[in-house]
Amino acid sequence: MLLLRFRLKILIPLGSLLSRQGFFLLAIIFAILLIAAFCFVAFTCSDKEKPAVQTEEEAEEAAQEEEEETPEEQITEKGIYESRQVSRPSSMSGLNRIRGRVNTSEINPINYDNPDIEVLKKMEVDQYIISYFSGEQFYKKEDYDRALIEYNASINNYSEFLEAYVSRGNTWMKKNNFSRAIDDYSRAIRLDSSRAEVFNYRGFARLGRGEISSAVEDFTRAISLNKYYVDAFINRSHAYYQSGNYDKAIEDCDQIIRMEPANAMIWNRRGSAWYRKEDDDKAIRDFSEAIRIKKDYIIAWRNRGNAWLSKGDAEKADADFAEAARLERK
Repeated sequence: MLLLRFRLKILIPLGSLLSRQGFFLLAIIFAILLIAAFCFVAFTCSDKEKPAVQTEEEAEEAAQEEEEETPEEQITEKGIYESRQVSRPSSMSGLNRIRGRVNTSEINPINYDNPDIEVLKKMEVDQYIISYFSGEQFYKKEDYDRALIEYNASINNYSEFLEAYVSRGNTWMKKNNFSRAIDDYSRAIRLDSSRAEVFNYRGFARLGRGEISSAVEDFTRAISLNKYYVDAFINRSHAYYQSGNYDKAIEDCDQIIRMEPANAMIWNRRGSAWYRKEDDDKAIRDFSEAIRIKKDYIIAWRNRGNAWLSKGDAEKADADFAEAARLERK
């Protein structure tokens, strides 16, 4: 009995000790598990947030690319405001593609179309570029003979200078030498067949020489390169009208009116085509719109007078003819 009590006295403190140690051990294990769980949650959340950040970066990069990319519509609409016939190309437009190009950072951008020749010489720019810009200055002064001399010098110095051929072709157009203009435009096209305006220029020169079908081909090629090239549509509609293809002329006028609804000349042209097709009501409608846009449009007043006369309304016809005569006397 005494031995049993002795054993119990020893075991009870030992059990208490083991109990305290076990509790402490469990506490440590629980703390470790808690820390591990926290780390796991933090790591997992971090992994989940990464795609969101990456997506934002990708979206930002996409937005930057979208801002830097010029939509085709913005690059092609510029052609709408070019001259109907032989507008001047931008003087610097081709220099980034030619031998010995000008370092544009050394020239004030506002002087691109009228550079100082002496400055170009000091920059030791190639002679063919200096001659070209000299020709441009004479062209602007309407001194076409001297302009031709400079363009010739430019081409003699560099026979593959596209801009000089285009400018010389435009100069021949000013002198009504359509054959030489066509030759120069054709050379320019051989050097670069992607220039819509050069096809338009050559088409206009061919139209001047009476080559209507060839002119239509050139205007069509210009439109295929620039579907918003209203000048080419205007010139082609004129060619179609001249050839008696009034349906095609009307189709082109429809397209032009969608791009330039305030173009009185095209309303008048389409009205003339309807008149030739003996649709007097549509002709009167278009002539009236041309007059609404341009009150002093003498030709449209006369055309509408003819349409009224064709419909048998002599009173309205006389009123339109009288207005045309009054405007002509002003």
